Amino acid sequence: MKREEISVDDSNLPGISVIISSKNDSVQLEKNLPFILEQDYPNFEVIVVNCGSTDETDTVLKAASLKYPRLYHTFIPPEADEINEKKLALTVGIKAAKYDYLLFTESYCRPCSSEWIREFGKQFTRGKDIILGYSNLLLPKKIMRGSFIRYDNLIHQIKFLSRAISRKPFMGTGRNMAYKKELFFSNKGFSSILGIDGGEDDLFINRIANKRNTDVVVSTKSITETDSVENFSTWRSFKSKHLYTKQLYKGFSHLFFGFENFSKYSFALLFISSILLSVYTTNYILLGSAILLFLLLLFIRISVINKNSKQFGSGKFNIRLLIFDLLQPISNQRFTKYANSRNRAILSVKKWYK
Repeated sequence: MKREEISVDDSNLPGISVIISSKNDSVQLEKNLPFILEQDYPNFEVIVVNCGSTDETDTVLKAASLKYPRLYHTFIPPEADEINEKKLALTVGIKAAKYDYLLFTESYCRPCSSEWIREFGKQFTRGKDIILGYSNLLLPKKIMRGSFIRYDNLIHQIKFLSRAISRKPFMGTGRNMAYKKELFFSNKGFSSILGIDGGEDDLFINRIANKRNTDVVVSTKSITETDSVENFSTWRSFKSKHLYTKQLYKGFSHLFFGFENFSKYSFALLFISSILLSVYTTNYILLGSAILLFLLLLFIRISVINKNSKQFGSGKFNIRLLIFDLLQPISNQRFTKYANSRNRAILSVKKWYK
């Protein structure tokens, strides 16, 4: 998934406002802010919106602002609506931005290079309004299912980035994406997705992206990464957020990937049936053909996945890829049920307090 390199003089690069919302994440914020504030880019600012944190977030931001004049921070009061709290925080940050181009990431993320902002700035010179990027997961060796989690993240991001490259964008991730400020206001901000838990990144992009206004940046310098997934529970939180809002996407992308899952299971069933039939009828030509086709498709799959995985720093996959391919749709279905149940519980608590 390589794109041609863009060479742009500094004088032609647009000013960019990096916007981050943070809630009770002072440790990660303190660790990651320097990677963002020390970027090699001529015109940028960093806006952090503190979402009513009760930890040391305010102290971290005040200390950082003394060292980094590019940092501006503000806050959302603790009594803000929980469902729309992050949308409100991002809206405050966007309104405070002095530049016309907005780059988003999370307090638990950091850029993989000092040219992260530059890569997005260069891409904006092509005249697009939305730029989508890749975000990697750094997992501790002790974590269970680590290889599967890396695979799941890789496939998820390859899907939405490749669809955007094919001029069929359908989502983005708040860990690494950018768009023009004008686009936010012309679409009345997050008004169309208020009352929904989450969606300020993927669902919002789903509403405003089209084949003309969206592009991607996939160079190694444009990637963000996070090491905040320390166990199964945090990964489930990552996954469930998007699996819930995914059900509200407009367009046919969910059907497209649903057909992909159907084809995977159909091929697996056909392969097993062919093996059983060939053994039962002693048809060794059928047996050999089935095994050869299976190995060919597996080789192609592993080659393509590992090529992309190498570019994005997501490790290497082997024969386990076959198992991961079959397990991922099942895992997504389980997490979707969890996400729906969690969302119903949140809405019930909210109604009770009203």
